[in-house]
Amino acid sequence: MFDPVLLRTFLAVADTHSFTKAANRLGISQPTVSQHVRRLEQSAKRQLIARDTRDVRLTDNGDAMAGFARSILAAHAEAESYFSGSAMRGRLRFGAADDLAITTLPRILRHFRQQHPQINLELTVDQSGPLYRRLQAGHLDLIFIKQNPGTTDGTVVATDELVWVGQEKTVIEPGEPVPLIAYQGPSVSRQITIDALEAAGRTWRITCNTREVNGVLAAVRAGIGVAVFPRSLIPSDLVKVSNRFSLPELGGVDFTLLSNPAAARDAVEALTAAILGRALTRIP
Repeated sequence: MFDPVLLRTFLAVADTHSFTKAANRLGISQPTVSQHVRRLEQSAKRQLIARDTRDVRLTDNGDAMAGFARSILAAHAEAESYFSGSAMRGRLRFGAADDLAITTLPRILRHFRQQHPQINLELTVDQSGPLYRRLQAGHLDLIFIKQNPGTTDGTVVATDELVWVGQEKTVIEPGEPVPLIAYQGPSVSRQITIDALEAAGRTWRITCNTREVNGVLAAVRAGIGVAVFPRSLIPSDLVKVSNRFSLPELGGVDFTLLSNPAAARDAVEALTAAILGRALTRIP
């Protein structure tokens, strides 16, 4: 049996990579955070977190515990909601990045609505930048977006590698500009892509501007260029082409949950737990 209090503290450290930030997030002292992590490690009989003067990181056992912790806390939340007899009510304005719609996120949202039928879930799907601005303006309660690694203190659900994607028969002739299929600006992946090409001295041209992931996929499948995708979201009929055309490395991207401090905490925390508690994978 793992104490949920210890698991919450451990996840706060895992998400922030900092004992100090975890303490601030939870409203407890840093020594208490250290004590909770130490007690959890004693219960697990494994080292979960490795730290030195500059870095805090999860061990392999810590990565495993993070997955179990999210599942355990999500199950606790569901059980408490069921047996408390006090169903949550109200409105929850949730925003999700467009390309996350091709993951299991819709299934997670369906399950959440079944568990909390009296919460009026309002969904907005857009690019990460506009969603972040709407959150800052108070028009959304919780958003799930892509960000550069370490950009904010939000809850990181997963970190992925950005790669170049194309059709199996896609060809880029040596010396020719890279035919780029991209989201309209401002866009996180678009800016990362263009910055990487410029830094590598590669010329490029936009062959398709689109606001939707389906537009990106349609253009790639038509063979009119290459696009940038998180590795875990590459559809089965497309392939990674980074090495084939000596395209520059793009680095990583975080899938991050960010909440509005003024939003109703119960609903926000319930949906956050639902997303953290289930694996986010591409729909086959």
